[in-house]
Amino acid sequence: MNAIVVVDQNWAIGREGRLLFNLPGDMRRFKELTEGGVIIMGRRTLNSFVEGHPLPDRRNIVVTRNKDLCPPEVEVVPDTGAALEAVAQEDPEKVWVIGGGSVYAALLSRCRRAYLTRVETVAEVEPDTYFPNLDHLPGWEIEETGEPITENEVTYRFVRYINRNLDSAS
Repeated sequence: MNAIVVVDQNWAIGREGRLLFNLPGDMRRFKELTEGGVIIMGRRTLNSFVEGHPLPDRRNIVVTRNKDLCPPEVEVVPDTGAALEAVAQEDPEKVWVIGGGSVYAALLSRCRRAYLTRVETVAEVEPDTYFPNLDHLPGWEIEETGEPITENEVTYRFVRYINRNLDSAS
């Protein structure tokens, strides 16, 4: 299983259920990596999509206790443990945790890799949601860092981390 996220320099990821940055290159990468796979998210992340519709060409799993707030095309599970059960037979490389903050916090230790879009500045709005700082978590190491990309007056790079804690657990 993998995590995928956009973070600023303070590891902020959102405000009021919305992303902090509009980065078309990041969105293309997200689509390329997750299409054909399984995405696990919270209800507010689902609601942040256009009209709250699930993403096409992916199995959409939503962690929420209120299934009435989700469209019928998504699989609803009551907690992250049930989400893990739902993906137990899937290829782990095709399972993606996509947010929000509490879902990342609950599942990050089970992720083999984290694919970050690391923005080289701090968000202009006051964030209310953060991703765990992988540079301070034992076992997480940078596996690959891409070249800087600038679009919409924002510079970022793709950074892939690997969770070495899972090496010793195998």
